[in-house]
Amino acid sequence: MVKSAPVRRRPRKAKPGSKGLAPGECRLDDPAGSAGAVVEAIEKSGGCVVGSYKEPLGGHPLLVSVLPIGAVEPTPFQRDLSDTHHKRLADVINKTGQFLDPIIAVVAPNHGFWTPNGRHRLAAMARLGAKSITALVVTDPKVAWQILALNTEKAHNLKERSLEVIRIYRGLVEEDASRSESQFSFYLDEPALVTLGVCYERAPRFGGGVYHPILRRLESFTDDPLRAAIKIHEKRAMMVRDLEENVAEAVKKLKERGLVSPYLRSFVVARVNPLRWIKDEPPALEDVLKTMRERVAKLNVEKIRPQDLAGAGGPPDDEI
Repeated sequence: MVKSAPVRRRPRKAKPGSKGLAPGECRLDDPAGSAGAVVEAIEKSGGCVVGSYKEPLGGHPLLVSVLPIGAVEPTPFQRDLSDTHHKRLADVINKTGQFLDPIIAVVAPNHGFWTPNGRHRLAAMARLGAKSITALVVTDPKVAWQILALNTEKAHNLKERSLEVIRIYRGLVEEDASRSESQFSFYLDEPALVTLGVCYERAPRFGGGVYHPILRRLESFTDDPLRAAIKIHEKRAMMVRDLEENVAEAVKKLKERGLVSPYLRSFVVARVNPLRWIKDEPPALEDVLKTMRERVAKLNVEKIRPQDLAGAGGPPDDEI
């Protein structure tokens, strides 16, 4: 039986000054005692701890450190490096002559350190030939898996979010595939992103925006082990991509008829989507995708008029 992940409710606004530590309570007098293994890893890598404190919300120890730049790598599951962004960032750092935004780092599973949020700063400093980089080293390695939660303030597009999620998912599978999928719902954000991530892995130019609302409505995290759940997502991704091939063919025929709109794909998908008329419990996702594929194969593009496209909306066809 499939269980939906528990609904995440936004916490109510707390009374000012009612949570966490006071400034004086954030002092960490003995970092070697509370985080000895991490201190040892930093020193073994050739780095040094230059300060320490308890972060003011949860009281977890943090080590202000300077790490050899070659000892730090981005986590293998975050979004791809933007060549333009890291070069521009390097120019800014070089102009100011100062690096003032420490990365977050955790001890990597094998050796060295992972940064879950500093890929572009790390690349920029490496481009400048820097020997070292400042980092807030977190003693809890699970932070590396929480990259999406940590980066909610950043405007990732759907492709970037989906690729991050599937990379996290595959990392979790490699680490221990027997754990249930539902226990990582916080890390993975939403199950639709796992399925779309598989699509983007295999087709980087895939237009996932038109399928996201359908997947988001019908997919939920399950208590199945990760090794089984990933196969379900991969099967669904294959069905979505098969559907997309048929949708792309219909879009091509509409263009050949001279119909021009940035929303042709959204129009076709909406036209064959049975969920528009279902108010009660919807069918299973696999059934919906099968129905959509059958409908788009039968779609008579000759009957579609330019005025039919006037109200079309959704993601433009070039959205990735």
